[in-house]
Amino acid sequence: MLKIFLINLAVVTALTAPYVREGVAAEMGYSPQVVNEREIKVTVALQDISNKADTWDFEVALETHTQALGDDLVKSSVLIADGKQYTPLAWKGASPGGHHRKGSLRFKAIVPQPKSIELQIRLANDPAPRVFKWLLK
Repeated sequence: MLKIFLINLAVVTALTAPYVREGVAAEMGYSPQVVNEREIKVTVALQDISNKADTWDFEVALETHTQALGDDLVKSSVLIADGKQYTPLAWKGASPGGHHRKGSLRFKAIVPQPKSIELQIRLANDPAPRVFKWLLK
């Protein structure tokens, strides 16, 4: 009986975890953004960017049915704030390959907080980066 309870708890936690993490950003009015181009759908959700945060994390999900998702997202991403570019500290999530990838792209928190931010992700064979923008102030 305890095993069944723990398994059910693990399944519920796994299914609701993205929504719990997105809750902080959603409360601040930052809904996930989607760019669906060239047969690859990229969804980005801004996580906690409060003044207390040491890092700014972006939940990134990539989906396709036509090719392997082999990009190194640390090398192919940049955060732009007030005209200055910031490179990611790390990617924590699915490794390159496959048709579905999900993880967190982490940047050092920007202090003072800028008026707006723009995350650019340039995937292989993209003529231009995919752009995700948030107005913070």
